Amino acid sequence: MQIMPNHPPLAVAVAYDGLCTFEFGIAVEVFGLPRPELGPGWYRFAVAALDAGPLRAVGGIRIEADGGLDLLDDADTIVIPGWRGTREPVPDRLTAALRRAAGRGARILSICSGAFVLAAAGLLNGRRATTHWRHAETLRDLYPDIRLVPDVLYVDEGNILTSAGSAAGIDLCLHLIRRDFGPEAANSVARRLVVQPHREGGQPQYIDTPVPEAREGARLGPLLDHLRETLAEEHSLAAMAHRAGMSLRTFMRRFQALTGTTPGEWLLGERLNRARDLLETSGLAMEDVAALCGFGSAATLRHHFRRRVGVSPAAYRARFQRAPALGSAP
Repeated sequence: MQIMPNHPPLAVAVAYDGLCTFEFGIAVEVFGLPRPELGPGWYRFAVAALDAGPLRAVGGIRIEADGGLDLLDDADTIVIPGWRGTREPVPDRLTAALRRAAGRGARILSICSGAFVLAAAGLLNGRRATTHWRHAETLRDLYPDIRLVPDVLYVDEGNILTSAGSAAGIDLCLHLIRRDFGPEAANSVARRLVVQPHREGGQPQYIDTPVPEAREGARLGPLLDHLRETLAEEHSLAAMAHRAGMSLRTFMRRFQALTGTTPGEWLLGERLNRARDLLETSGLAMEDVAALCGFGSAATLRHHFRRRVGVSPAAYRARFQRAPALGSAP
């Protein structure tokens, strides 16, 4: 997409009776808030009603939309914020509008169960897609032509994008901002949201202790800060446990409870986050990127990057360094 300051891209969220409030809120927060600090080219935003309004949203909220499905005809990006049930039929007027939009090149993204709307429209046939882990098998059963990827946060298939559980919709929206406006804009939005600009891992979005005891965060927080500041160095399990003042066995158990993953996987994710930032914002040689992130060699960086991100570091750099600056002319 070419971003032009005199014609900012239009993002339209579809609202329906029984609207998923959190997923809709993500679309509003990311695309609907004015962001003057990012220049004049930021998204325009509108809400398109599927049903005659006012629409009921989960939690007793009522929504009054800006217009009907005709708004999709002018949208550059369309957001499907969940759906009212995985086996609830999708009206033909919505699937037809989405097919028209896809046919003219609009981007269509779904959050969580919104993938079932795209599937009903036939837009996921033969494509990779994801949805919430609880709905993955239902999606596979109902739409066997979809190449389901159940263990990722989101899937980018060009103009069709799908995200996993609700919070993964934030990851996908930030990814789209990176595509449209570059990494600095995505990082700025992430800071306002107080979330990571990149979140590694798949759909172990649920962990045994989602809200750890406060004392664990207090003891391990300084260690995590130290590790982020010294990614280029080697960090053994024994050294991390010693710095945290715990036995190795206790450290492993409490680290998993706090972060939902192992120290090695957490450290790998942080190193990949740093590598992505350097690939997007610097012209450093691949060996230098690898050294600064603690991978040791470009070969090791390429191995982990391709396995976790899905593309090579060079391809990732080329893609995001082609992204236009926010508000710039094409």
